[in-house]
Amino acid sequence: MRRFWKHVTVEPGNGLALDGRPVRTPGRTPLAAPTRALIEAIAEEWRGVGDTLDPRAMPLTGLANAAIDRVAPDPAAFAAGLAAYGESDLLYYRAEEPAALVDRQAAAWDPLLDWARRRYDVHFEPVAGVMHHAQPEATVTRLSEAVAALDAFRLAALSPVVTISGSLVAALALAEDAATAEAVWQAAHVDEDWQAERWGEDVLAVQAREARRVDFDAGVRFLGLV
Repeated sequence: MRRFWKHVTVEPGNGLALDGRPVRTPGRTPLAAPTRALIEAIAEEWRGVGDTLDPRAMPLTGLANAAIDRVAPDPAAFAAGLAAYGESDLLYYRAEEPAALVDRQAAAWDPLLDWARRRYDVHFEPVAGVMHHAQPEATVTRLSEAVAALDAFRLAALSPVVTISGSLVAALALAEDAATAEAVWQAAHVDEDWQAERWGEDVLAVQAREARRVDFDAGVRFLGLV
């Protein structure tokens, strides 16, 4: 789509307009945000469009569209999809060897689990290996309740963080300011970094990681603006 507008304005109610005409989501719902900070950031994406609109260069707009069109109609179902990561969280499954990797995982992952234990009064059962190990039912339920309590915009923001990191626990820690975005990113890539240090980096793997980082950072920024 070629750019057809000259002026981007933030409207009352934190809506967005192009030359006075309201912007709508792909589902034809008016695009609006819960905070002024978020809609201003989305407006900047629209102001920064060149001759042609590229949705990939407008991640905040994309997440807002998702919150409105995909999450808001049935937030419970969307939350349940994210909560499922709490049943097989990355942080539960540890290397058996070498000792240096075991220690590195523990250093990155144990503080996140310790936080969740205190925050939600739950118990985790980390295991060595990759075979599925069921966590206590009460733990899974409590994590699910924490996700279900989030609104549509926060759920949309957490979605890329959870799916990219593979950790619901880490994403919740980020959402509650108990962990930094960089700490969560590093925790999600402990194993990958270990392999790269020993065998070198694959060009395609590096490109894929860079693409994931863009989506991860967009989710983090969106969450902060909400």
